[in-house]
Amino acid sequence: MQFMLIPCRAYCTATSRVASNSLIAHFARLGRIELARKVFDELPRKTTVCWNSIVAGYFQNLQPNEAQNLFDKMPERNIVSWNGLISGYIRNGMLNEARKVFDKMPERNVVSWTAMVRGYVQEGMMKEAECLFWQMPEKNVVSWTVMLGGLIEEGRFDEASRVFDMMPVKDVVARTNMIGGYCKEGKLAEAREIFDEMPRRNVVSWTAMISGYVHHNRVDVARKLFEVMPQRNEVTWTAMLMGYTQCGRIDEASELFEAMPEKPVVACNAMILGLGQNGEVRRAREIFSLMKEKNDETWSSMIKVYERKGYDLKALHLFILMQKEGVRPHFPTLISILSVCASLASLEHGRQVHAQLMRSQFDDDVYVTSVLITMYMKCGDLVKAKCLFDRFHSKDQVMWNSIITGYAQHGLGEEALQVFQEMLYLGYPPDDVTFIGVLSGCSYSGMVKEGLELFESMKTKYLVEPKTEHYACMVDLLGRAGRVNEAVNLIETMPVEADAVVWGSLLGACRTHMKLDVAEIAAKKLIELEPENSGPFILLSNIYASQNRWEDVQKLRKKMRARDVSKSPGCSWIEIEKNVHMFTGGDNTSHPDHAMILRMLEKLGGLLREAGYSPDGSFVLHDVEEEEKVHSLRHHSEKLAVAYGLLKVPEGKPLRIMKNLRVCGDCHSAIKLICKIMGREIILRDANRFHHFKDGSCSCRDYW
Repeated sequence: MQFMLIPCRAYCTATSRVASNSLIAHFARLGRIELARKVFDELPRKTTVCWNSIVAGYFQNLQPNEAQNLFDKMPERNIVSWNGLISGYIRNGMLNEARKVFDKMPERNVVSWTAMVRGYVQEGMMKEAECLFWQMPEKNVVSWTVMLGGLIEEGRFDEASRVFDMMPVKDVVARTNMIGGYCKEGKLAEAREIFDEMPRRNVVSWTAMISGYVHHNRVDVARKLFEVMPQRNEVTWTAMLMGYTQCGRIDEASELFEAMPEKPVVACNAMILGLGQNGEVRRAREIFSLMKEKNDETWSSMIKVYERKGYDLKALHLFILMQKEGVRPHFPTLISILSVCASLASLEHGRQVHAQLMRSQFDDDVYVTSVLITMYMKCGDLVKAKCLFDRFHSKDQVMWNSIITGYAQHGLGEEALQVFQEMLYLGYPPDDVTFIGVLSGCSYSGMVKEGLELFESMKTKYLVEPKTEHYACMVDLLGRAGRVNEAVNLIETMPVEADAVVWGSLLGACRTHMKLDVAEIAAKKLIELEPENSGPFILLSNIYASQNRWEDVQKLRKKMRARDVSKSPGCSWIEIEKNVHMFTGGDNTSHPDHAMILRMLEKLGGLLREAGYSPDGSFVLHDVEEEEKVHSLRHHSEKLAVAYGLLKVPEGKPLRIMKNLRVCGDCHSAIKLICKIMGREIILRDANRFHHFKDGSCSCRDYW
């Protein structure tokens, strides 16, 4: 019996040491290095393996100094100990320390050399990696593969090919790396040759070849490979799916998505973007809503879909929900939401996003600052936009264009021209976008002489070829000034074909100056170019209605019905405490504060009458009694938004209102009086420009 006890005790002790070593490694992996150390300290007899484990654990938990201290205390070290020290320093990004250890090692093996080469490759230090690699006294397949991967990653594919040819043994990893490299270079035939010659393929090899075909839009070839794969994983399914979504084959993508045994987040995100890009926003939202797990990319994808397809309110609501869920938005999401804030004139949310960009230190980026300037300009906060512009020293073309265009939209032509001159003085050459901005500013401000001079200098002085957009600005400039015949002459002599924007500018001028003969020509051209657009019908109908030509109004309506053209309903919105309230024309009974709004409208109506206001019935398109015209005008969407703003926006703060169409002349006159009577500043952005109402006047000086 005594003979039997000796090996049993030895076995139990050995088993205990193995268990303790496993515990050390286990606790270290979990980040509980203090428990790993406790197990180590309580070991009665510590082997070199245990010492190696605890040193590795400290490196794993990013405590390299403690790891080095323990290494120095080790009673015995083997080559594994030294290699662990090198790998630990590399894991902690301390390549210089790793190299010092490598240089003083008593002996090295292929693992030591490979670890050091891998460290240099991972840090992009290919010169040092190559130097060490070619000094290696012995190389194994891992060494060759590490070097090969580094060259491919750096884009040095010719050298990678030579290394691949030199390899005495080419394993599945090396071959797969070469497939990926060839695919990246667009050499699909060479990649396929390696793939076909592989004695053994794994799922990564198959996926690399499929991804290569997908990346180069050879989706059908990728699908054939996909169908014969012996085994697929989530990455393979997702690669194939993204091939279909990227080339717009959404039906096939949907079929594949439905067939996927597991639907990872990446695949769901790809489907959301794919469906959104194809206009299937509702289906994209269904996938989003059904996802049990979402990452920041999921939220970003859905917000991007809403933003790009014009669902600004939905994008904003989703952004608010994202924050309530505790998901931190990343850079693309913040940029998308800034665009939404600009579109909705949602200043409070725009300020919030600006603060988040500042916390993330993105606001020092020239692109971000340009987007912020545009957002503040479109939200009517010119002061903040100009402050951002002035404090940024390294301005680029986009930033100059943003501030010039912003001033133009606010009808501040002189300011736009001043910034333009400053830009030239500082040596920034103007481009076509610059001239669209500054010419628009001249047009909105009635600066005809300056606009004509700028247009003449575009080609001769600044070598910028005028495009259709520039001619549209000039037609608008001349038309607004009542020089309609000159605008017609310009269209007739244009070297480029006049588009809908050009004819639309002319038609708008005809509406302002009641040039019915020219208006009918412009409208006919517009209807030819954009048969489904209601704009020309509405503008021409306005002109007929203003002259009581109701039969012509009816004929136009009949044409619209025959062509299935419907008028976009006028709607206005205002942001109150970060909530956007939208109003459409009519009584708008859906709003929860409807009764309160009506009472305010009644109050305003009385005050306006006392101030001498008389409703202009020419802005009502129906041949109806005068009383009905007055009722219709009173319930225009911008007046509803103004009434609600007066009820909810605190004294001293301006009312900021958006309208999707051009503000009507009657509303413009009424709001001028309202701001004077109520002592409030009202900033209205319509489809064309900004109107700043204050003390009974508008910034446009009634020139719009």
